[in-house]
Amino acid sequence: MSITDEELALTAAQAGAAVVRAKYGAALTRFEKSAGDFATDADVEAEKAILDVISTARPDDAVTGEESGRTGGDGAERMWLVDPLCGTLNYAVRNMLVAVNVALRVGSDITVAAAADPFAGEVFWTDGAHAYVRRDGVDERLTPSSGSRLVDVNLDPPFPNEPSFRAVTLLADPGFAERFRPRVVSTTLAVAWVAAGRRAAYVTDGHLRDSVHFASGIALCQAAGCVVTGIHGQPLHTGAGGLVVAADRETHAALLELIGGRLASGRPQQ
Repeated sequence: MSITDEELALTAAQAGAAVVRAKYGAALTRFEKSAGDFATDADVEAEKAILDVISTARPDDAVTGEESGRTGGDGAERMWLVDPLCGTLNYAVRNMLVAVNVALRVGSDITVAAAADPFAGEVFWTDGAHAYVRRDGVDERLTPSSGSRLVDVNLDPPFPNEPSFRAVTLLADPGFAERFRPRVVSTTLAVAWVAAGRRAAYVTDGHLRDSVHFASGIALCQAAGCVVTGIHGQPLHTGAGGLVVAADRETHAALLELIGGRLASGRPQQ
């Protein structure tokens, strides 16, 4: 292999980001996927650029793409997870909050990942041991921090744990408002921001194993030393699922207490 897996993830994410930048502001063709969900020709073209990079360097690897689905054998040991444009609705209305996510699962572990911000010129990446941000070819280690007190909450469906848990109810909890400040950017770029110290935490419902949307961000946060669990503090991808990722244990514990308190109180979910 003439290129390492981590450099391949970086190169692939940057190829997708180049397409996203180039098509920004242009008239976009929409492809309806399901109620309230759609892709654009930017998603499709960015994914093709990413897949071309991966298939050229690793023709025997399997791939799961957000738009093109799965290619490769069912039992493939190496599986690339590709989300070419996370934040499609943002992008379609000319909002620059988007991410291009590329991750590699080997066996049951995500071993490398990259999340590119096409407009900031940054790529957050991990080799599985450490996490970095690359700007202008220079890498800087990511350092989580809860200092901002900003917590991003994913309000988009699905909500597999409703009515017992809805992330939106955190925003109305007085305890949340006393300690944190909510943000909703509607792209998993915000997960990478936890690893980078730009968010204190991120919360979402959902079953996220092999998620093309979340695999990169989760891997980045784990490598950066964040606290990463399911919504009840359980090991990731077990039980109720979901994700609570925090810059430190104190922030994580506070969020779990808020989530647990709402569940125990029996307060109606909005």
